Amino acid sequence: MTTIRDVSRVAGVSVATVSRAMTRPEKVSEKTREKVLAAIAETKYKPDVSARNFSTRKSRTIVVLVPDISNPFFSRVIRGIEHTAQRVGYSVLLGDTRGDPSIEDSYAGMVEARLADGIIQLNGRLPFDGAEETPVPLVNACDCVDRDDIPTIALENAKAARAMTQHLLSLGHRRIAVVKGPNDSSLTRERLRGYAEALAEEAIELDDALIAEGDFSAASGENAATDLLSLQQKPTAIFCFNDEMAMGVMHHAKQLGFSVPADLSVVGFDDIQFAQYCDPPLTTIRQPAESFGSKAMTVLLGILQGEAPTVMRQHLPYEIVIRQSTGVAP
Repeated sequence: MTTIRDVSRVAGVSVATVSRAMTRPEKVSEKTREKVLAAIAETKYKPDVSARNFSTRKSRTIVVLVPDISNPFFSRVIRGIEHTAQRVGYSVLLGDTRGDPSIEDSYAGMVEARLADGIIQLNGRLPFDGAEETPVPLVNACDCVDRDDIPTIALENAKAARAMTQHLLSLGHRRIAVVKGPNDSSLTRERLRGYAEALAEEAIELDDALIAEGDFSAASGENAATDLLSLQQKPTAIFCFNDEMAMGVMHHAKQLGFSVPADLSVVGFDDIQFAQYCDPPLTTIRQPAESFGSKAMTVLLGILQGEAPTVMRQHLPYEIVIRQSTGVAP
C-alpha cells in the first residue's frame, strides 16, 4: 500500500511538508504544492481518512448553507469552495436552506454534534440564535452578518451599485428604477445605499415609487416590471439587484411591447453565465464568485487549525460589464 513516505520520496520533500501541503496548502509555496500533488497522482496515494479523523476528532467535512441552490451565482461560489476543500481532503455538504432559519439551525447542529467541522454561510444571517460568541467555526461569504467577529468575504456592494447607477446617469437616464432583494439582506441595503448616493450626486430626489420589491428570482423581476411599467411616469432604466430578476424584467417588458434598450435600459448584478446570452446581452456587475468560495474555505481551514483570521472582512473587486441591454435614454 502506498504511504505518505512514498509521496515524500517521489516529491523530494519531507513527510511533514507533504502533510502540510495536503492540510494547509497556503503554508507551502505553489511550486512545492504542485510537486506534492504530482507525487500523489503518480503514487496513487490515498490518505487513511478514517484513521486521521479518529485521531484528530475531525470529520473532514464542512457544511455550506446555500439560500437557493438553483441560483447560478451560488453554483459558482460552491465550485470555488469545493475546489479548495478537495485539495486538502475535505468533503463539502450542501444545505439548500431556502432561507429557512430552522433548516439553517439543523445544519449548524451537525457541527455542534461533530458530524461536520465548520460552516460557510452564504446568507446574511447566523444559523443560531442569541449567541454572543459563534459556537462553531463559521465564515460568511457573499452576504454579510452585522457582527465584527464573523470573518466575511464580500463585495463592496454600495460602491458597485453606485458605479452602475452612475453608468445609467451618464447615458442620460434620470428616472432609474430598482428591483431590490429581500429587506433583511445586507446586500439589498448596501446596493440601495449606493444607488441613492449616485442619485444624490446629481441632485436627483429618491422616488419611492421607483423602488420595487424582489426576492432575487426571475418571477419577482416580472412582477416588479408589471408595477414599474404601469406608472404614469415610467422609468427609462431599471437596475435589478441580480441578473435573474433583470432577465424577468426584460422578458415582461418585451411582452408589453417595450424595446430594450431603445425604450428601456435594463441592468443586473452578478454576471451569471446566462447574462451574455440574453436578448439583448445583459449589462451587469461581475462578481468573482469562485473567489468568494475559495477564499472563504481558506479562511475556514485556518480557523480549524486554530489560527485567528488576520482580516475579519475581505472585500473582493467588482467589474462593470457593458453589453447591449443599456443605451442612451429615450
